[in-house]
Amino acid sequence: MFTDKANAIFQEVIKQYHEINSVNQPFVNKYDKKTQTLEHLLYRKCWIDTVQWHYEDIIRDPQIDPVAALTLKRKIDASNQDRTDMVEYIDSYFLEKYKTVAPKPNATINTESPAWGVDRLSILALKVYHMEEEATRTNATEAHRAACRTKLEILLEQRVDLSTAIDTLLNDISKGDKYMKVYKQMKMYNDDELNPVLRGQK
Repeated sequence: MFTDKANAIFQEVIKQYHEINSVNQPFVNKYDKKTQTLEHLLYRKCWIDTVQWHYEDIIRDPQIDPVAALTLKRKIDASNQDRTDMVEYIDSYFLEKYKTVAPKPNATINTESPAWGVDRLSILALKVYHMEEEATRTNATEAHRAACRTKLEILLEQRVDLSTAIDTLLNDISKGDKYMKVYKQMKMYNDDELNPVLRGQK
């Protein structure tokens, strides 16, 4: 199943990140871009999500220097754009893979593309990792650990359900029961022509 591979790669990425546990550490993709295209994309996608997860932790520090916060906000904006780009690359992979499949006359479209499901699966992997940390944190109260164990069980169930849904969608696309239709993200706030504030500075 596709999600078996995706979930394994996501866990691998998160483990690698936490060996150094710094948003400033260099990124090295262990999968070859040409011969392991899907793995390469999944690895890169989860790395972006993992770094951004920790950006979001840092920026919520009530003692953060305002100048540092603004710099970090710019990094988060850039990360969000990278995240969106990676989703589109993954969808392009699936579009290419299933390009010869003719949708059946009664084929339907899904509410989201396969890669946006993968996006949620990557974030879910991070939630599982960090909730498990909290559920086993020795300097936390037993009440805290117990509450986190309950939440962890729900997250693990959610991962099973989401994985099943993604695999089912891909299987339906491969049989022509569903079809892909991908809309490129039309983000306006980073565009010099579409953002009135940026346009006014030209």
